[in-house]
Amino acid sequence: MKAAVVYEPGNADALKYVDVPTPKVKPGWSLVKIKGFGITHSEIFTRQGKSPSVKFPRILGIECVGVIAETTDQNRLPVGQKVVSMNGEMGRDFDGSYAEYALLPNEQIEPIESSLSWAELAAVPETYNTAYRGMLQLKLNNARTLLVRGGTSGVGIAALKLAKALNPKLLVYGTSRHENSEQEILDLGYDGFIHDQENHLDTTQDFDRIFDLVGAATTIDSLNHLEVEGIVSVTGDMGGIWALNDFDPVTAIPNDRYMTSFASYKLYSKYLNQLFKLIEEKHIDVRPVKTFPLSQIADAHRYLESQKKPGKVVVLPEE
Repeated sequence: MKAAVVYEPGNADALKYVDVPTPKVKPGWSLVKIKGFGITHSEIFTRQGKSPSVKFPRILGIECVGVIAETTDQNRLPVGQKVVSMNGEMGRDFDGSYAEYALLPNEQIEPIESSLSWAELAAVPETYNTAYRGMLQLKLNNARTLLVRGGTSGVGIAALKLAKALNPKLLVYGTSRHENSEQEILDLGYDGFIHDQENHLDTTQDFDRIFDLVGAATTIDSLNHLEVEGIVSVTGDMGGIWALNDFDPVTAIPNDRYMTSFASYKLYSKYLNQLFKLIEEKHIDVRPVKTFPLSQIADAHRYLESQKKPGKVVVLPEE
């Protein structure tokens, strides 16, 4: 089979498009024919050698959509079943989706039902799953305002689209670190723009809900911009800070406000199929901003690293 292998960490040229043996099925694992996958920033970091636990050579790729080619679980994962897989140690401890086929643990493969195109499906898994679970946590039905902190990110844009589908009356505001990004934010479909100035919101406005994709760097500031009974979901680490030092929840969380988070360590079939159903019923536009064939995986990495137009970058092995 064809695959993109990283033999030594480096720039995008470290991704070598080569022939490798197709993996052989083993107990508890099934073979997935890859139909598409999104490129993530974490894969760029791994390719650069910034994931110390990853040993090379390695086929990267932490998410994919495809069909079962060979199975060891005929009941749940019959041959031909449309599936999604993401995260776990895929593309890290064992080879991932940057290939025509991937051998994956059965517990990390989820069957799905969807009529979306492969390009659309490939844009969904990590990005929309994270945003969807965050929106469920934020209980948007009785909310009037939502702030998406990290509004031009892929997950931020997904959150905007899902929030509007779940509560059309909701006013959704987006942030950017760039003061001149107001028009870009409004063009994406947000109802308002807030400048995120050195991890502090440049506004006195408070919000019913905040989806904080910047993470520990802005958590306290987000908590202090919540309305009474408001909820913040801290579901990202774009700020490059991984922990809150000397965090005392008694004093850090204002009275009658709530804080939660989501990490996509495990797949849940119920939520995935709810998500795909919502996307189709509400006609949510999940089309990727750019697609590449597997043979041009290095160009896909370069595009994401220098990306100017927001949106998901997808690779389609058969394109």
